Amino acid sequence: MVICTYNHAALLDQALSALARQTLTGDVDWQILVVNNNCTDATDAVVKSHAVVAPVPLTMVDENDQGLTPARLRGVVSTAAAWIAFVDDDCLLAEDWIAEAARFASAHPDCGAFAGAVVLDWEVPPPAFVPRFGWAFAEQDHGPAPRTLPCLAGAGLVVRRAALAECGWIDRQFLADRIGNKLVSGGDVEIALRIGSRHDLWYNPACRLRHRIPEHRASPTYVKAVVHGLGTSQLMGDSLLWAGTYRRWLATSLLRSGRFLRTALRDAARAALGRGEAIDAAVSLCFVRGWFIGIWRMARMDGSERHALLGCAVPRRAHPTPAERRSDPSCRPTDSSE
Repeated sequence: MVICTYNHAALLDQALSALARQTLTGDVDWQILVVNNNCTDATDAVVKSHAVVAPVPLTMVDENDQGLTPARLRGVVSTAAAWIAFVDDDCLLAEDWIAEAARFASAHPDCGAFAGAVVLDWEVPPPAFVPRFGWAFAEQDHGPAPRTLPCLAGAGLVVRRAALAECGWIDRQFLADRIGNKLVSGGDVEIALRIGSRHDLWYNPACRLRHRIPEHRASPTYVKAVVHGLGTSQLMGDSLLWAGTYRRWLATSLLRSGRFLRTALRDAARAALGRGEAIDAAVSLCFVRGWFIGIWRMARMDGSERHALLGCAVPRRAHPTPAERRSDPSCRPTDSSE
């Protein structure tokens, strides 16, 4: 298990406490690796205190390159297990999470990755509008039965090491995730899409966790900032699935922006008529701005890098089409927090 963290000592303490309460009925070989991504708070002390009493080996490594993507990479290259669970430092795993994950991995040895139900756990009750954007906080619920999906949220994502290596992510990563306090995202979607281009992705509701959401993340300012970043990440994630030329990608992306603009205008009109809230229009507009920033970044990108990024996750097996993937909420980038 890899836990990447940046200045979230209090949340990390809760996450490690939840791991200490895991109940296992069989012989499960697992360990915990915390990746310290330039923390300046009490992270070292928290990890040391838990390492003394942890039921399994608990160690820590440093990653000086700021960001969730390089931190995850550090976790991958610093471990050797066949399966890697990426658990955020604000995730509280159910007491049987490890047992259920081990059971599922044993029953599906050829799947590329799997993840479970993610329930949002608010520190304080959020404003009424916030739960409407649960997808932006990695909320994940696809029903009571296991099923394959075209994409998965990054919170509690379990990947098969061989599949991660086969898709090329270990050698080259294209999308950034949370960099310090900058609200960028998309790295978890890249991992899932690139693995999913070659192997099945499964949703396993038996693996259940609570995603702890501090009070400040429920503010309108934070939600708008997160969704702005997700607009860019959505554009970049869709680019991974693009099988055509850059010119056609550009034309298609500009055309798709019209649909997002119409949504923002619709929300604004509803708010003006007293049938909706102004915050919905503001959040929709933030997504549109983020989408256009993504187009701008692609336009300014070095040609060789852009060529490598476009289509790198095009399915190489039977799989939902990009249009089907875009219609599935499981494929949206999320707020992946270190």
